[in-house]
Amino acid sequence: MLTGHARLAGILGWPVRHSRSPRLHGLWLQRHGVDGAYVPLPVAPDRFASAVRALADLGFRGANVTIPHKEAAFAVCDRVDATALRAGAVNTLIFRDGSIEGSNTDGWGFLANCADAVPGWRADAGPVVILGAGGSARAIAAALLDAGCPGITLVNRTRARAEALAGALGGPITVATSPPLSDATMIVNTTSQGMQGQPAIDLDLAALPSEAIVADIVYVPRETPLLCGARMRGLATVEGLGMLLHQARPGFEAWFGVTPQVDQELRDFVGGDIPLR
Repeated sequence: MLTGHARLAGILGWPVRHSRSPRLHGLWLQRHGVDGAYVPLPVAPDRFASAVRALADLGFRGANVTIPHKEAAFAVCDRVDATALRAGAVNTLIFRDGSIEGSNTDGWGFLANCADAVPGWRADAGPVVILGAGGSARAIAAALLDAGCPGITLVNRTRARAEALAGALGGPITVATSPPLSDATMIVNTTSQGMQGQPAIDLDLAALPSEAIVADIVYVPRETPLLCGARMRGLATVEGLGMLLHQARPGFEAWFGVTPQVDQELRDFVGGDIPLR
């Protein structure tokens, strides 16, 4: 039961009805008996800045931010942390003492999901190949580099975009037209290819070392064609739903004062209706 002291948060997007975040946070709120609520907040791009300030004035603790608002969220913040600076975007807003603070938990969520899915995995294990050069690729590449990854190769249909990303992040990043798989310890798909209704990635994994890991941030379906091909070769895989779940943890802790956990019950509750393939 909500009281007049309820803590409030939500997710800002346009559209936002597809988001699984209310379901995810709702289970955590129920599990921990928190006097609070997490709601979907559909906000058109031209109203975004005023909507964020209104939420802060109304006593919300903060909000998640999804497409197409992540760059606008960066601009509206009074302060952003190092993760947001590196990612160039904000996905988590915290309203505190009259100010708007921003962070980006996508990269953190990716690393946590990998560690959860493949016990013993380390970001500094060796070179990583990232497919794509969008916002998710930037957040993941930054997190990998900051965690000690010795080298990243970006592969993108538009080479100039990959080169711009490499220049923005700095560090040991190269750009290639085809993925150098023979030395890779991990390959990460950050594109929409393989998503339900989208064409699969045309990539032969035969050159990957047997100990390599294949990760995909797409989670509809749960096992993309890329992950299915990797599993059939006996390679370790990391599916995308876990990144969604883990990236939500820092925000929930900041808004509701509880550190939530990602477990099988949560995975089944949030993703139980997502087709496997």
